[in-house]
Amino acid sequence: MKSKTLRIALLAILTMLCRYSAAAPAPDQNNVGMDSMTVADLEKAADQARSQKNYDIAIRYLRAAVRKDGKNALLYNKLGLTELKKDDYKAARAYFEKAVKRDDRFADAVNNIGAVEYLRKNYSSAAKYFKKAVALEETRATFHINLGAAWLSQKKLDQAVAEYTRAVELDPNALQTDSRVGVTAQIASPEERAQYAYLLAKIYAKRGDVENCLQCLRKAKEDGYRYLANVYRDEDFSRMRDNPRLQEVVPPPIAKQK
Repeated sequence: MKSKTLRIALLAILTMLCRYSAAAPAPDQNNVGMDSMTVADLEKAADQARSQKNYDIAIRYLRAAVRKDGKNALLYNKLGLTELKKDDYKAARAYFEKAVKRDDRFADAVNNIGAVEYLRKNYSSAAKYFKKAVALEETRATFHINLGAAWLSQKKLDQAVAEYTRAVELDPNALQTDSRVGVTAQIASPEERAQYAYLLAKIYAKRGDVENCLQCLRKAKEDGYRYLANVYRDEDFSRMRDNPRLQEVVPPPIAKQK
């Protein structure tokens, strides 16, 4: 959370589809007749290439795989993810759309179209796709985090809180700074970062998670959040008000003398 961009974790837009096998060297495409390889072998070789960041080689293997199995939505989704690693948003979106065309209930691919729109800063469009992904698989914390990020980028704080809260219900570690789920929340200014940290503190306080709540409050304080005293008025912090550790981070207001 120290950089200008608060990263919730772009690298795991699709944790289920990005689990690579052990990093054995990817086969040299010049020494392998792709036409003689099975779809499974081509996909495995592509995954190995992706794990070593050899994205152009991975794309060759995946394209060879879809030539053999043009109805495989998973392969198109992996092609999209690989193009996304190369920052080719146009190609990535096209492959994600092909994946959805082959399987209109493929929630991961729908989510990934939203991720492309989010990275293009088309937040309203991103929210539409994230909402659809949530509707397809409501129990995926990643999708709720992504939708929360889209709402936050549009200054729709109540909606963002609702999605982040649901994400934590599904995965208590979902909002921690080292979590690897969700898209990047584009929070540029210190004021916005401070507001975001306070928002997370509210969620953790409501859940009774003292450690994460205090950590977020400290971050909000560091970034100059001007309304920290609200912890003594906001109902979400009611269970923590008598905690001395809270009072160390946010000193209680001085009672006015009559």
